[in-house]
Amino acid sequence: MNEFYTSTMIISITSFALASTMTPGPNNIMLLSSGLTFGYKRTLPHALGVNFGFPVMVICVGLGIGKLFEVFPFIYTTLKMVGISYLLWMAWHIANTKGSPNTENKDDKPFTFIQAALFQWINPKAWVMAITSTAAFITDHQIASIQVIIISSIYFLCGILSTNSWSLGGVILKRFIQNERLVQIFNITMAILIVGSILPFVFGQ
Repeated sequence: MNEFYTSTMIISITSFALASTMTPGPNNIMLLSSGLTFGYKRTLPHALGVNFGFPVMVICVGLGIGKLFEVFPFIYTTLKMVGISYLLWMAWHIANTKGSPNTENKDDKPFTFIQAALFQWINPKAWVMAITSTAAFITDHQIASIQVIIISSIYFLCGILSTNSWSLGGVILKRFIQNERLVQIFNITMAILIVGSILPFVFGQ
């Protein structure tokens, strides 16, 4: 691995990946809410979709999609607006999701693997993470494909820690929130946090 990156660079990439995947954002807030509402087992496909979907996105961005945005910036702007609109809808959906440790609400369902994986492509934070990491850590265009694979693999490993931590965090919270009304209040709070997490992308350049 040192042939493509020094140990110092690996540490830098890992630190960046941990910081960006572990901090609150749409994926993590939704996983926390899903863990509380549906439990770990039913949230697992959602977590796996994030964990596999984002590294694939990093590979695609690193291998050329990022350049496409430089040539056609309106494409990125369009994707960003679609993502923000979807997240606002998702926040509304989460705010209206009911759940209880003692009941099974068949009207509400967690994300599937495919839904979570595809969601990365309209997640503004995911785009920023993918574009920033590949721009910062692709240091030699002659071996760019190998470096992209390394970056993606590090994100995959960090993602395992992140998705499981946030999903299990919701499960742990479920022990302290013992009725449907409290779950709904929690989900409304999570919806507000999702809206707050996308504000920088709404007003940013």
